[in-house]
Amino acid sequence: MNGGLNVFEIVAGASWPVKFVMLALILFSFLSWVIIIRKYSQLKAAMENAESFEERFWSGADLAQLFREVSNNGNDNGGMENIFESGFREFVRQRQRRVSDMRTVIEGSERAMRVAGTKEIGLLERNLEFLANVGSISPYVGLFGTVWGIMGAFQGLGEMKDVTIAVVAPHISEALIATAMGLFAAIPAVWAYNRYANKVERVASHYEVFQEEFSSVLQRQLQVDDTN
Repeated sequence: MNGGLNVFEIVAGASWPVKFVMLALILFSFLSWVIIIRKYSQLKAAMENAESFEERFWSGADLAQLFREVSNNGNDNGGMENIFESGFREFVRQRQRRVSDMRTVIEGSERAMRVAGTKEIGLLERNLEFLANVGSISPYVGLFGTVWGIMGAFQGLGEMKDVTIAVVAPHISEALIATAMGLFAAIPAVWAYNRYANKVERVASHYEVFQEEFSSVLQRQLQVDDTN
Protein backbone atom coordinates (compact mmCIF):
# COMPACT_ATOMS: atom_id res chain seq x y z
CA MET A 1 0.00 0.00 0.00
CA ASN A 2 1.43 3.36 -1.02
CA GLY A 3 0.69 6.34 1.16
CA GLY A 4 2.24 8.99 3.27
CA LEU A 5 5.20 11.19 2.58
CA ASN A 6 8.53 9.49 1.97
CA VAL A 7 11.03 12.29 2.32
CA PHE A 8 14.02 10.08 1.59
CA GLU A 9 12.58 8.94 -1.73
CA ILE A 10 11.85 12.52 -2.72
CA VAL A 11 15.37 13.64 -1.79
CA ALA A 12 16.93 10.66 -3.58
CA GLY A 13 14.95 11.42 -6.70
CA ALA A 14 15.62 15.16 -6.68
CA SER A 15 17.76 16.80 -9.32
CA TRP A 16 21.41 17.38 -8.51
CA PRO A 17 21.12 21.16 -8.03
CA VAL A 18 18.32 20.61 -5.50
CA LYS A 19 20.33 17.84 -3.81
CA PHE A 20 23.23 20.25 -3.48
CA VAL A 21 20.91 22.85 -1.94
CA MET A 22 19.58 20.31 0.55
CA LEU A 23 23.10 19.17 1.46
CA ALA A 24 24.17 22.78 2.07
CA LEU A 25 21.13 23.39 4.27
CA ILE A 26 21.77 20.19 6.26
CA LEU A 27 25.37 21.33 6.80
CA PHE A 28 24.20 24.80 7.88
CA SER A 29 21.73 23.26 10.31
CA PHE A 30 24.30 20.87 11.78
CA LEU A 31 26.90 23.59 12.34
CA SER A 32 24.24 25.87 13.80
CA TRP A 33 23.22 23.29 16.38
CA VAL A 34 26.85 22.64 17.32
CA ILE A 35 27.29 26.37 17.95
CA ILE A 36 23.95 26.64 19.76
CA ILE A 37 24.85 23.86 22.21
CA ARG A 38 28.38 25.12 22.83
CA LYS A 39 27.31 28.74 23.16
CA TYR A 40 24.64 27.81 25.68
CA SER A 41 27.25 26.22 27.95
CA GLN A 42 29.71 29.07 27.42
CA LEU A 43 27.26 31.84 28.26
CA LYS A 44 25.87 29.97 31.23
CA ALA A 45 29.40 29.46 32.60
CA ALA A 46 30.25 33.12 31.99
CA MET A 47 27.25 34.36 33.97
CA GLU A 48 27.79 31.88 36.80
CA ASN A 49 31.46 32.81 36.97
CA ALA A 50 30.64 36.53 37.09
CA GLU A 51 28.16 36.06 39.93
CA SER A 52 30.51 33.75 41.85
CA PHE A 53 33.48 36.08 41.53
CA GLU A 54 31.46 39.13 42.51
CA GLU A 55 30.42 37.30 45.65
CA ARG A 56 34.07 36.60 46.47
CA PHE A 57 35.08 40.15 45.60
CA TRP A 58 32.50 41.78 47.87
CA SER A 59 33.01 39.30 50.71
CA GLY A 60 35.68 41.58 52.14
CA ALA A 61 38.67 39.57 50.97
CA ASP A 62 42.01 41.33 50.69
CA LEU A 63 42.55 42.49 47.13
CA ALA A 64 46.19 41.42 47.05
CA GLN A 65 45.27 37.95 48.32
CA LEU A 66 42.44 37.68 45.83
CA PHE A 67 44.81 38.73 43.06
CA ARG A 68 47.27 36.01 44.02
CA GLU A 69 44.52 33.41 44.01
CA VAL A 70 43.28 34.49 40.60
CA SER A 71 46.82 34.61 39.18
CA ASN A 72 47.56 31.12 40.44
CA ASN A 73 44.51 29.76 38.63
CA GLY A 74 46.10 30.56 35.26
CA ASN A 75 43.94 29.52 32.32
CA ASP A 76 41.11 28.42 34.63
CA ASN A 77 40.06 32.03 35.12
CA GLY A 78 36.71 33.21 33.82
CA GLY A 79 35.81 36.51 32.24
CA MET A 80 35.39 38.70 35.30
CA GLU A 81 38.43 37.18 36.99
CA ASN A 82 40.53 38.14 33.96
CA ILE A 83 39.17 41.68 34.09
CA PHE A 84 40.00 41.96 37.78
CA GLU A 85 43.46 40.49 37.27
CA SER A 86 44.28 42.87 34.41
CA GLY A 87 43.04 45.92 36.30
CA PHE A 88 44.78 45.11 39.57
CA ARG A 89 48.01 44.09 37.82
CA GLU A 90 48.15 47.47 36.08
CA PHE A 91 47.28 49.19 39.36
CA VAL A 92 50.18 47.49 41.14
CA ARG A 93 52.55 48.21 38.25
CA GLN A 94 51.70 51.90 38.35
CA ARG A 95 52.17 52.02 42.10
CA GLN A 96 55.54 50.26 41.87
CA ARG A 97 56.61 52.93 39.38
CA ARG A 98 55.63 55.41 42.07
CA VAL A 99 53.26 57.33 39.82
CA SER A 100 52.04 60.18 41.99
CA ASP A 101 49.06 61.25 39.93
CA MET A 102 46.06 59.27 41.19
CA ARG A 103 44.12 59.91 37.99
CA THR A 104 46.90 58.41 35.86
CA VAL A 105 46.95 55.27 38.00
CA ILE A 106 43.18 54.82 37.80
CA GLU A 107 43.03 55.53 34.07
CA GLY A 108 45.74 52.94 33.44
CA SER A 109 43.85 50.35 35.45
CA GLU A 110 40.56 51.18 33.74
CA ARG A 111 42.20 50.93 30.33
CA ALA A 112 43.59 47.49 31.17
CA MET A 113 40.16 46.35 32.34
CA ARG A 114 38.47 47.63 29.19
CA VAL A 115 40.93 45.74 27.00
CA ALA A 116 40.40 42.55 29.01
CA GLY A 117 36.63 43.03 28.97
CA THR A 118 36.60 43.55 25.22
CA LYS A 119 38.54 40.33 24.71
CA GLU A 120 36.15 38.39 26.96
CA ILE A 121 33.09 39.73 25.15
CA GLY A 122 34.75 38.92 21.84
CA LEU A 123 35.06 35.30 22.94
CA LEU A 124 31.39 35.21 23.88
CA GLU A 125 30.34 36.76 20.56
CA ARG A 126 32.42 34.35 18.50
CA ASN A 127 30.33 32.33 16.00
CA LEU A 128 27.18 34.36 16.68
CA GLU A 129 27.70 35.98 13.30
CA PHE A 130 27.49 32.53 11.71
CA LEU A 131 24.08 31.97 13.31
CA ALA A 132 22.92 35.34 12.00
CA ASN A 133 24.13 34.49 8.51
CA VAL A 134 22.46 31.08 8.54
CA GLY A 135 19.22 32.66 9.68
CA SER A 136 19.43 35.23 6.91
CA ILE A 137 20.50 33.19 3.90
CA SER A 138 19.00 29.74 4.54
CA PRO A 139 15.48 30.71 3.39
CA TYR A 140 16.94 32.10 0.18
CA VAL A 141 19.05 29.01 -0.39
CA GLY A 142 15.91 26.93 0.10
CA LEU A 143 14.06 29.27 -2.24
CA PHE A 144 16.66 28.61 -4.92
CA GLY A 145 15.93 24.89 -4.61
CA THR A 146 12.24 25.66 -4.80
CA VAL A 147 12.60 27.70 -7.96
CA TRP A 148 14.73 25.00 -9.55
CA GLY A 149 12.17 22.33 -8.68
CA ILE A 150 9.32 24.36 -10.13
CA MET A 151 11.36 24.96 -13.29
CA GLY A 152 11.74 21.20 -13.58
CA ALA A 153 8.00 20.78 -13.14
CA PHE A 154 7.21 23.23 -15.96
CA GLN A 155 9.80 21.60 -18.16
CA GLY A 156 8.08 18.27 -17.57
CA LEU A 157 4.76 19.83 -18.51
CA GLY A 158 6.17 21.12 -21.77
CA GLU A 159 7.68 17.81 -22.80
CA MET A 160 4.61 15.67 -22.11
CA LYS A 161 1.54 15.46 -24.30
CA ASP A 162 -0.56 13.82 -21.63
CA VAL A 163 0.00 15.85 -18.50
CA THR A 164 -0.68 14.09 -15.22
CA ILE A 165 0.01 14.93 -11.63
CA ALA A 166 2.58 12.13 -11.60
CA VAL A 167 4.75 14.14 -14.00
CA VAL A 168 5.01 17.29 -11.94
CA ALA A 169 4.57 15.85 -8.43
CA PRO A 170 8.25 14.86 -7.91
CA HIS A 171 9.51 18.30 -8.91
CA ILE A 172 6.92 20.10 -6.81
CA SER A 173 7.72 17.85 -3.85
CA GLU A 174 11.46 18.49 -4.03
CA ALA A 175 10.76 22.19 -4.40
CA LEU A 176 8.62 22.29 -1.26
CA ILE A 177 11.10 20.18 0.73
CA ALA A 178 13.88 22.60 -0.20
CA THR A 179 11.78 25.44 1.20
CA ALA A 180 11.02 23.46 4.35
CA MET A 181 14.68 22.64 4.88
CA GLY A 182 15.59 26.28 4.47
CA LEU A 183 13.16 27.21 7.23
CA PHE A 184 14.35 24.28 9.35
CA ALA A 185 17.90 25.64 9.22
CA ALA A 186 16.94 29.31 9.61
CA ILE A 187 14.42 29.32 12.45
CA PRO A 188 16.64 27.79 15.20
CA ALA A 189 19.59 29.93 14.08
CA VAL A 190 17.57 33.17 14.26
CA TRP A 191 16.07 32.22 17.63
CA ALA A 192 19.46 31.29 19.08
CA TYR A 193 21.16 34.40 17.73
CA ASN A 194 18.58 36.74 19.25
CA ARG A 195 18.62 34.91 22.57
CA TYR A 196 22.40 34.66 22.83
CA ALA A 197 23.02 38.22 21.65
CA ASN A 198 20.77 39.37 24.48
CA LYS A 199 22.68 37.21 26.97
CA VAL A 200 26.01 38.58 25.74
CA GLU A 201 24.69 42.11 26.31
CA ARG A 202 23.70 41.16 29.86
CA VAL A 203 27.14 39.71 30.56
CA ALA A 204 28.80 42.78 29.02
CA SER A 205 26.67 45.02 31.23
CA HIS A 206 27.72 42.93 34.22
CA TYR A 207 31.38 43.42 33.32
CA GLU A 208 30.99 47.17 32.82
CA VAL A 209 29.32 47.63 36.19
CA PHE A 210 32.07 45.63 37.87
CA GLN A 211 34.76 47.73 36.18
CA GLU A 212 33.18 50.92 37.47
CA GLU A 213 32.80 49.52 40.97
CA PHE A 214 36.35 48.17 41.00
CA SER A 215 37.67 51.57 39.84
CA SER A 216 35.92 53.16 42.81
CA VAL A 217 37.50 50.61 45.14
CA LEU A 218 40.94 51.34 43.72
CA GLN A 219 40.41 55.08 44.13
CA ARG A 220 39.55 54.59 47.79
CA GLN A 221 42.61 52.36 48.16
CA LEU A 222 44.81 55.10 46.72
CA GLN A 223 43.34 57.68 49.06
CA VAL A 224 44.00 55.43 52.04
CA ASP A 225 47.58 54.76 50.89
CA ASP A 226 48.26 58.47 50.36
CA THR A 227 46.85 59.29 53.78
CA ASN A 228 49.13 56.76 55.41
